[in-house]
This record gives sequence, structure tokens and C-alpha cells, in this order.
Amino acid sequence: MYAIVEIAGKQFRVEKDMKLKVPSLGTEPGKKVEFDQVLMLADDKGKITYGTPTVAKTVVSATVVEHGRDAKIIVFKKKRRKGYQKKNGHRQGFTLIEVNSIGAGKAPAKKAEPKAKSEKAEVKAEKKQPAVKKAAAEKKPATPKKSVKPVAEKKATKASTAKKTEDKKAAPKKKAAAKTTAKKAPAKKAVKTDKPETKEG
Repeated sequence: MYAIVEIAGKQFRVEKDMKLKVPSLGTEPGKKVEFDQVLMLADDKGKITYGTPTVAKTVVSATVVEHGRDAKIIVFKKKRRKGYQKKNGHRQGFTLIEVNSIGAGKAPAKKAEPKAKSEKAEVKAEKKQPAVKKAAAEKKPATPKKSVKPVAEKKATKASTAKKTEDKKAAPKKKAAAKTTAKKAPAKKAVKTDKPETKEG
């Protein structure tokens, strides 16, 4: 029986009573750790179950043995004919774990559903609702509805207002024209005659 588990972003093939190095974990030596990201599980009979993405209700439990650091790795960089070279060392930290068991884990706890209301409570709630609505209707003052004018009347009123504005604009022009004509018209002179007035008798 074996499983493929994801631990700290890396995948490992795990069997019972197996020791392996994983990326350093934050747990103390001697304490137990559980990994629920099981991607594949193979039984003793050879039956393989694949996760979508993980196998449901399957957990790998292990014990932390120790923390340590791997052998030193030398990182050396050089550029020829440039007088550049750089040497670095690195030791990667790890955690040694021992697998205890592969199998079913605890199912996630379900949230408790709220208790259903009794029939009597529902009936009371239904009776109270209309009374509340009536009280709200009594408190609110009745707002008068706005009278909606037909479209034809609106158009007629717009046309009449437009005519009035045109007449007001044209009135000063007419007055000015009348004044100019009055100034231009010459005054008639009285004609004198030498003939004596004759009395009719």
C-alpha cells in the first residue's frame, strides 16, 4: 500500500514505516503531523484511486523525527577575461519524518442546521404581518397623485409659449419702425393766397 502526497508544494511517494526528508516544517521533533493532500492511493489488492484533485477522507499521518541541514552545495560563478568570479555555499534545511499510517481520516465537521420553526410560530407570524402592514399604511399620509396631461395638450402649450416669446421679440422692432416713419414724413405747410375773402350773401 502506498500513496502520493503533496507536502509543502512537493510530491512524495509514501509507504508505511518509511522515513523521508521533506521541506522543513514548523513542528517540534516527536510530535505527529497529518497530510490530507493525498493525490493518489493504491490498496494492498492493487486497486488505484485517483483524486479529483485529492482523494476524499484519506490522510497520511507521520511523526517528526528531527530537523537538519543537507550537505553543502558550492555555487561558483566566473566570467573569463573579465576578472569576475564568485563563490557561494548553501545548505538546504529539511525535516525527517516517519510515516505511521495511510488511511481514512476524520471527516470535516458539518455545520449544525438551524432548528425548524414550529407550525404554531409560523401561524402567529402570518397573523402579525397584515396588522403591521395596516399600521404602516395608517401612519403614511396619502400623497396626491400628479395629474398626467395628454401629449397633445403638452404640445399645444409649448406652441402657445413659443408664439408669445416671438411676439415679445417682434414688438420692440415694430415700435422702432413706427418712430422712424414718423420722423421721415415732412410737415404740411399752410399755403397763402392773395385773393380776398368773399362773403356769400
